[in-house]
Amino acid sequence: MSASQATMAMGSTARTFFLLGCISAMVAVALGAFGAHALEGRLTPEHIATWETAAQYHFYHSLGLLIVGLLGMHLTESARLRWAGWSMFIGILLFSGSLYVLSVSGISYLGAVTPFGGVAFLVAWLLLASTFIKRT
Repeated sequence: MSASQATMAMGSTARTFFLLGCISAMVAVALGAFGAHALEGRLTPEHIATWETAAQYHFYHSLGLLIVGLLGMHLTESARLRWAGWSMFIGILLFSGSLYVLSVSGISYLGAVTPFGGVAFLVAWLLLASTFIKRT
């Protein structure tokens, strides 16, 4: 089977979340490196720590998106699996995104957005686990 045939055989959930995971992981690595090299000495140690937390959770959940994509290759299309992927992606945007912006801007009220991203992460992992509970 050629690479193009394999891609066509892959379900839309698998393709969407595998690609999102790859791109998100690349961005997480780039932003982590940016924080370690370009922001060092320009931000307070507290803001650097916040940036690092954002990058860590961003990368962890990028791997989660890859897992969703890989599972999508082996399981039948599942609404729970799709929602797990979207919830993980939304979590990255809200949790890590708010922490990145908070780190460089100092806008403290952005910290109120972060827990919504954390809840999205929790929901994503629960939905992912639920895909293996009595599949019908």
